[in-house]
Amino acid sequence: MSALSLPFLSCTFSSTYPFSISLNSSFSSLIPFQRVKLFGSTSKATTRSFFLTARAMAELVKDKESGVAAAEGGKMDIEHSRTFLEARSEEELLSGIKKEVEARRLPPNVAAGMEEFYRNYKNAVFQSGDPAAAETVLSNMAVALDLMLLDVEDPFVFQPYHKALREPFDYYMFGQNYIRPLIDFRNSYVGNLSLFYEIEEKLKQGHNVVLFSNHQTEADPAVIALLLEKTNPHIAENLIYVAGDRVITDPLCKPFSMGRNLICVYSKKHMYDVPELADMKRKANIRSLKEMALLLRTGSKLVWIAPSGGRDRPDPVTGEWNPAPFDSSSVDNMRRLIESSGAPGHMYPLALLCYDIMPPPSKVWKKKLEKEES
Repeated sequence: MSALSLPFLSCTFSSTYPFSISLNSSFSSLIPFQRVKLFGSTSKATTRSFFLTARAMAELVKDKESGVAAAEGGKMDIEHSRTFLEARSEEELLSGIKKEVEARRLPPNVAAGMEEFYRNYKNAVFQSGDPAAAETVLSNMAVALDLMLLDVEDPFVFQPYHKALREPFDYYMFGQNYIRPLIDFRNSYVGNLSLFYEIEEKLKQGHNVVLFSNHQTEADPAVIALLLEKTNPHIAENLIYVAGDRVITDPLCKPFSMGRNLICVYSKKHMYDVPELADMKRKANIRSLKEMALLLRTGSKLVWIAPSGGRDRPDPVTGEWNPAPFDSSSVDNMRRLIESSGAPGHMYPLALLCYDIMPPPSKVWKKKLEKEES
């Protein structure tokens, strides 16, 4: 097993949304930055093409699921509402949220979150200055709200190891294209890009690679994949993320999580938030560790984990961002898993700086509310 340095990525978000991913070694001196132009902003023609495809795919998956449900005895006994897919304006989209609440298909608290989700996304995309911003927001949010509603109607249950859903609806590309308009690729760069190619070579040789990373936003997986999708698509699409329970239980997060390869765990920070559930959480984590061990035994696996157990917070005095301290037991658990897998393994440190895309709250609270939780 080896511990090596990793490339440095830096990306700027549209307008006032600066973003950077820095990948450096805690075992050696910092590697100099290397600027790389990946690709430019999505053109209006490309954007429109994707949105039409996304709508068609969303409708396809609803039709297929309805057909499967009927064949299996009608698991989904209520026809999925097409309110959001049929919306052709912001007014229709927002009134559709109210319509679904009135029809009692959507809980008021989820509806409030969806409306805030829309307004925040709109504000961010409009700051890019893209002339197609209005179309981008409407089309992306129509599909996003539709998938959120679908999960409220028929909740998706994640297994300990979840493989990204790519068909009949491509949840991975949905997440990629939702975050894409928020990034200013012209002012983004990848440093030490050669090391990503080095990682790909190790994966081809049957080696396992683990990225020990800090965690800044719920968009971290999409940001990493977007910066690498042109140069290292294999890494972008096959990276396995160790994910906390909120992103696989919150209906506003689940459609994005369904497009990623995940090992699902409960964070140690929140293990005893509800004491009576602590034993269930521990057992679930044991199952996830077993799944991880089985995956690593097959070799050629790339795993991302945030040993801090939560998102970084700014210094309350200076406002500067620093990676949250790693939990040494989490690092040690991964080391043991790598060593016992039977395949060669490598550990790389990864530093992220991308908080501006979805800033976390300044404090970690116990209440299960997105504005207040880790």
